[in-house]
Amino acid sequence: MESKIRVRFAPSPTGPLHIGGVRTALYNYLFAKQNGGDFILRIEDTDQTRFVEGAEKYIIESLEWLGLNFDEGVHIGGDFAPYRQSERKDLYRKYVDMLLDNGNAYIAFDTPEDLDKLRKEYESKKEFFQYDLHNRKSLRNSLNMDKTEVDNLISSGTPYVVRFKMPKNVEVKLNDLIRGDVSVNTNTLDDKVLFKSDGMPTYHMANVVDDYLMKITHVIRGEEWLPSAPLHVLLYQALGWKDIMPKFAHLPLLLKPDGNGKLSKRDGDRLGFPVFPLEWIDPKTKEISSGYRESGYFPDAVVNILALLGWNPGTEQEIFTMEELVEQFDFDRINKAGAKFDLNKARWFNHQYLIEKSDEELAEYVLPIMKEKINSITKEEIIRPISLVKERCNFPSDFENQLSFFFIAPETYDEGIIKKRWKDETPEQLNEIVSILKSTLPFDKQIAHQVVSNHIKEKSWNMGAVMNCLRLSIVGEAKGPDLFEIIDIIGVEESINRIEKAIKTIVK
Repeated sequence: MESKIRVRFAPSPTGPLHIGGVRTALYNYLFAKQNGGDFILRIEDTDQTRFVEGAEKYIIESLEWLGLNFDEGVHIGGDFAPYRQSERKDLYRKYVDMLLDNGNAYIAFDTPEDLDKLRKEYESKKEFFQYDLHNRKSLRNSLNMDKTEVDNLISSGTPYVVRFKMPKNVEVKLNDLIRGDVSVNTNTLDDKVLFKSDGMPTYHMANVVDDYLMKITHVIRGEEWLPSAPLHVLLYQALGWKDIMPKFAHLPLLLKPDGNGKLSKRDGDRLGFPVFPLEWIDPKTKEISSGYRESGYFPDAVVNILALLGWNPGTEQEIFTMEELVEQFDFDRINKAGAKFDLNKARWFNHQYLIEKSDEELAEYVLPIMKEKINSITKEEIIRPISLVKERCNFPSDFENQLSFFFIAPETYDEGIIKKRWKDETPEQLNEIVSILKSTLPFDKQIAHQVVSNHIKEKSWNMGAVMNCLRLSIVGEAKGPDLFEIIDIIGVEESINRIEKAIKTIVK
């Protein structure tokens, strides 16, 4: 009987969650839900020097906003608690001692200063230093000392780390669910630190032990962890867990829009798009980084965007519900190459989700934005205008510009339209249209449109010029939905007032 699928998303609370990390969480979620499995949140905070206040809360809020709900985790508990590695500190020493006892690890007393000096010596010879099987016999560690000396150093409080003893000339092989067979020779690998002098395990040790203890069946993580995979395989073997080692899947990187390198916060700042799910305020510098939520992206749109950055369904379908993604997700259709972030495509996705929302739902998003400009405005007043302009909007913030003229008469008029369309005869033409509007009460937009159009044709006026100037008078620009829809919404009296004001104001 196969084990129940269990996956984990295991971020470090060192700052805001990058959108690439969100995609990793999404792929874990899709795989777990597709297989009736468990989706677990584990916080990997073994490096206390990089801990950032508020980062853990930010991670949880981000994923909840996107609808990635966990079955177990640091915020909800579960059968394998605690889910914060700093609270699991006492668990790891037992497994470190197992590695020391079976000869797969050793104690090293080299100081940071010793190692810095060695690195500089190597650099001066244009060589690269790493602590490995080629030089460990010449360094200050338990492989070169008798047990008494090691015990005396430890008992006297001499700081030390525990390193993995990389075996000589072994081909480490694993079958990656995305990349296929991966093979690395141990002669190229360094003796990674597993346990630090502060009594905390490194990521490598804690990650393997926790995945084992939490019965994780699949490790789905970013491509940047692929170089660490051979060490993790060797740790599973050294700890006697080879037969229950999880399967690995290393996801492609999210790349800059030009495809040159990993997507970073600087790229977002430079090109004007977020790289974090939610707005982040750095607790030290107070620097504000934009978020998808605050930029007006809908959570289901962000999920859709991220799902297709690295995975494709093999069909022409682009818009997916979460349920459809769960059903169709497949490792076989994840690309090995990095995926370029496309800002225009991201906006397109958000537009698709925006226009599918009801006018009432959109009004909930738009009302706070409009209230900043017109405090007395109500939800009921904006629902119909929203229905007329939503096709022109990608984000809720776009509605401010698209809706303002429904509620505020123009103070200025587009100079380009005036120059191109406003003629000496325009005031008289508009006065005649005012007379028509007064005579068509009660107002019917279709009848009024027909009467005005017929009048313009009978007079042999330029239809485009007159209609543009009429729109300019009411809106202030040559933009907006059907002009007679606008007149119907703002009222004939208000429309006439605006036309008369424009005739008095616009002097060519």
